[in-house]
Amino acid sequence: MSQPAMINRYRWYELVGIYAGIFVFLSFILSPFVEGFLVSLKPLGLLFSSPYRFWPENGSFEAYRTMWVSVPGFGRYIFNSFLISTIVTAVVLVLVVPSAYAFARFKFRGSGALLAAFLAVNMFSGAVLLIPLFRLMRSLGVLNTYFSMIVPGVAFLIPSGIWLLRTYMMRIPRELDEAAFVDGASHFYTLRRVILPIAMPGITVVAITTFIGSYAQQFIFALTFNSKTEYMPLPIGLYAYFGRQEVIWNELMAASFVGIAPAVILIFLMQRYLVAGLTAGAVKQ
Repeated sequence: MSQPAMINRYRWYELVGIYAGIFVFLSFILSPFVEGFLVSLKPLGLLFSSPYRFWPENGSFEAYRTMWVSVPGFGRYIFNSFLISTIVTAVVLVLVVPSAYAFARFKFRGSGALLAAFLAVNMFSGAVLLIPLFRLMRSLGVLNTYFSMIVPGVAFLIPSGIWLLRTYMMRIPRELDEAAFVDGASHFYTLRRVILPIAMPGITVVAITTFIGSYAQQFIFALTFNSKTEYMPLPIGLYAYFGRQEVIWNELMAASFVGIAPAVILIFLMQRYLVAGLTAGAVKQ
């Protein structure tokens, strides 16, 4: 008689403990989003009423309608964020893919120090470099344009992209490169026809993380390098709900959920490739 699988050997109280731990973990992760959604359903006058009620009475989706009136052009803010993030992701991939291949396959002087420098770049906050970045944007003549947010976004996201994709490409057997070289293929041809198809799950992970990172870090760059409304991204649109007298919390929460919808939809559509990329290499070939 065959032995039961190890996962079926848990006793009932062990299973209860496992699922209870998962429930507690998910509760901590999801509770802010659930509370934010419930706030978006409450009338503004009842948000700070006492006693506090978790489930809103007389809740409605009215804030999802009035938010467009409170901040005119909010759809433009969402479009700008999506456009900036898409361009940043495309540029990062164009630069990261050959760079990661070079670091994964070739040994050259200073490669370790250069990788360490890339890692150190991620330790700097964008606020620390605002003044030199502003002078650079002004010298390039790209202030008050999309490029004033695209250029810093690309610069800050390239290092993490190289580290992620380099690690993935190092798991691809070198024998594939050697077989291509025996057939007379160049390094560029090998990268394009041999490595890229195999590395697509890893490239997808880098693309998604870059898109999300760019979508989230636009506030400080837009606030410093841009003063034209037509180029402002989503975080600036959300900031408009902070009035001088009060904050329109229910509309702010509604706008937040509407604003992150494109990123959530993208992750949902790409989750199969994301999981494949994150789990690739978990089993030794």
